[in-house]
Amino acid sequence: MESQTNHLAGKVVVITGAGSGFGRLVAERACGLGAKVVGADVNTEQLAEVFDGLQADGHDAAHLATDVTDVAQMQALAAFAVDTFGAIDVMVNNAGVMPLAFYADHAQALQAWHTAIDVNVKGVLNGIAAVYDQMIAQGRGHVVNISSIYSNFATAGAGVYTATKSAVNALSESLRVESQGKIKVSVVRPTGVPKTGLGASVVNPAAVVGILGQRAATAMDTMMRYLMGELPAELTDVDSPQLWSLEPEHLADSIIYVMNQPWGVSISDITIRATGEEYIL
Repeated sequence: MESQTNHLAGKVVVITGAGSGFGRLVAERACGLGAKVVGADVNTEQLAEVFDGLQADGHDAAHLATDVTDVAQMQALAAFAVDTFGAIDVMVNNAGVMPLAFYADHAQALQAWHTAIDVNVKGVLNGIAAVYDQMIAQGRGHVVNISSIYSNFATAGAGVYTATKSAVNALSESLRVESQGKIKVSVVRPTGVPKTGLGASVVNPAAVVGILGQRAATAMDTMMRYLMGELPAELTDVDSPQLWSLEPEHLADSIIYVMNQPWGVSISDITIRATGEEYIL
């Protein structure tokens, strides 16, 4: 069987949240396939480190410090990409935060919730608006929005986060319908991936119970063994159907797969899970 054709070579890919986590990995993989990548992030030091490294390795890469919640900055990012590489073929709206908390935590969580609405919803909307005219003028484009399995159902401890990711789904589907024949739209729904650092934005760790449900006790025990490096091989082997948790690289590879398709083929919705995970959503 022949390996998959490389459809990313030469494409201009813009990625938000590209200084770390999924964004960084996707940027590195896209460059490896010959894409021209523009990275954006609010963390200027991390962003520069990643993209200076890509440039040093001979890749077509550029970066611009960008706050996705600021419309003007997102418009400037799109203009920068066009000025630098002449087009915007793919926009990956990846930047996001996950402020899990119960409503009883509102005194501590309210600001984080408002930030989530600004980043997860307004940031995606700003990203779509910033590239829309350029993609329509080109006659083709691809918007990839990172959602979450949390968007599947409302759960205790994730009301605001679920609402933001449900909004991402709605924004994506309406864009797909309105722009059919010119802009492809993909929604990527990751499962929990402990090593991405997204957990740092959780307000109340106990709020994770909503995604664990009746499996909370066993899942928390597994998590403790994971943190202590004591998981048995069958829970950590990527070739085992009992694999307990994905690595960030697995999700990045799936995002690349979504992007690496012919213009006429659109993977509109994809969920990535560990086969043996204990999440119930």
